[in-house]
Amino acid sequence: MDTQLVETILRLGSAAAVGMIVGINRDLMNKPMGMRTLGLVALGAAVVSLAGIEFRDLAAHPDALSRVVQGIIQGIMAGISFIGAGVILRDPHAHHVEGLTTAATVWVTAALGIACALAAWHIVAVGLAFVLILLVGVAWLENRFSRRMPDDPQ
Repeated sequence: MDTQLVETILRLGSAAAVGMIVGINRDLMNKPMGMRTLGLVALGAAVVSLAGIEFRDLAAHPDALSRVVQGIIQGIMAGISFIGAGVILRDPHAHHVEGLTTAATVWVTAALGIACALAAWHIVAVGLAFVLILLVGVAWLENRFSRRMPDDPQ
């Protein structure tokens, strides 16, 4: 098999897998975005990124490639924010907001997909570890301490 094809499969497959791993937590928490959605978010970010950096004529022009990569990252991260915004619910009367963690999860999953496309494997591994620590470990701490604290009188 062609080594470039293998590299493409590795990058895109890892992006989908990373998104799905993050999505497991969202599915277990019965959130509106889960494994499939976050797998697609990461995969989509990786496809756009990889398509930009694999454009043949750019390889010979590092300055142009740098600008293209910057533009791709900016566009993905700004655009994905709209999907995240769609899961945020606000009740101004009750002073209550829901969905912020899910929105942030969509955003960070896109970032992980970009890192997969750029083959920044150490960033993918450390980033995924921190995402899981924040979603699972910190949630456990929040639940543990919220049981001990008295209810807010408001």
